[in-house]
Amino acid sequence: MVTTPPPGRSVPGNRWDLLDGIVPARPPAVSVVVVHYRQQAELDRTLAALHRQTHPADRTEIIVVDDGSPEPPRVPDGVRLLCQADEGFRVAAARNLGASAATGDVLCFLDADTVPEPGYLTAITRLPALAPEAVVAGRRRHADLAGLPVDAPVDVAGPAGALPEPQWLRDAYRLNHDLLDADDRSYRYVIGAALACSRWFFHRVGGFDEQFRTYGGEDWEWVYRAWLAGAVLAHAADAVAWHDGPDWAGRDVDDPARRARKDAETLLLADRIPVAGSRGYGLRSTGPDVVIRLGAAPSPVAAYVCVDSLLAALPAATVHVPAEFAGLFTADQRVTSGPAGPDPRTRVVIDVPAAVRADRVADLLRDAVSAVGVGTLGTVLLGPSPAPAIRVDSARARARRDTWGEEMFETHVHADAGPAVLDADPGLAGYLGGWA
Repeated sequence: MVTTPPPGRSVPGNRWDLLDGIVPARPPAVSVVVVHYRQQAELDRTLAALHRQTHPADRTEIIVVDDGSPEPPRVPDGVRLLCQADEGFRVAAARNLGASAATGDVLCFLDADTVPEPGYLTAITRLPALAPEAVVAGRRRHADLAGLPVDAPVDVAGPAGALPEPQWLRDAYRLNHDLLDADDRSYRYVIGAALACSRWFFHRVGGFDEQFRTYGGEDWEWVYRAWLAGAVLAHAADAVAWHDGPDWAGRDVDDPARRARKDAETLLLADRIPVAGSRGYGLRSTGPDVVIRLGAAPSPVAAYVCVDSLLAALPAATVHVPAEFAGLFTADQRVTSGPAGPDPRTRVVIDVPAAVRADRVADLLRDAVSAVGVGTLGTVLLGPSPAPAIRVDSARARARRDTWGEEMFETHVHADAGPAVLDADPGLAGYLGGWA
């Protein structure tokens, strides 16, 4: 496992466009992980296409992972074949198995029925080779390839038999400028059947969640964790791979079993991705989206006012308080004591070194929580630096800071907007009654 980032650079926020026109000094070593299940003809077509890539063959490792087919697939010499037991739909586990065996600096994930054009590997691996945190989605198009020779050039056969592309995805890439303007919900536009990232970053994020055992969802969950870990999301429109058959949204739209599978996927995602627009409106997800850490308070009353006012502003947050105040909040499961351990799904961490009354900055606080991590804004300070009353920090900014030892996001300081630190007697009755 690669524990330190390979040579490369980072960029502010999601500004992969700063690398436009730059190519790696040497083509990267690439490991292509192809997941297969009972699709020998489709696999043959994809492997033939991989052997026609413009990316150098001596810099390309191909690993086929079979997800428990009754008969293992046939692969040509030079292609590694890994097999796992048939225990249901386990594409997440198959991709993890392939990634664990890979030796290349860049991982490229493909499905057996997704056939890359000759320039695919060169196009999709450029950014991960330059910026180790880049996570790149290729352009997956659709065509009817059935009955064609497996060695038919897909850059000719694909356009000749083209089927409609998902309009929602095309619209999204147009509106977000190929993910340049990505935000906390942009994981939806990255598809695991045509995905590349550095091997270092894949292991930093952690593998695909193997609890996903139906079609779809495992890629979105992984990409969301990658985003929080500092990913630079990009869509390489020139990295074209052709899926044999229509898009999933165009298959058997009235099939109840299909809708049930989609519902099961959505329930898993709602539990794993706690950001607004993905989680429930009232129900909580497994991981906390926003974590507030209270450092100290001069009295239980001050701690009460501080925590109550913070949760009034951010009711979906989790608050960690010093152990001495744990008994004060036993009725509210949002409040815990002890250190706040890292959670890969926490998007924002708010540090409150000393107890404050947050209702007077509630709007600023909510705005900061929504804004950090998107664009180039990473941190908001309420109160003068370097000791603000409240520090709002995005997980993305913290991850980049830990990796590169420098600030890769902007910090906005509201020096005159910091709430006053509470003394031991903040006037609890007046606070609760509304007259103080």
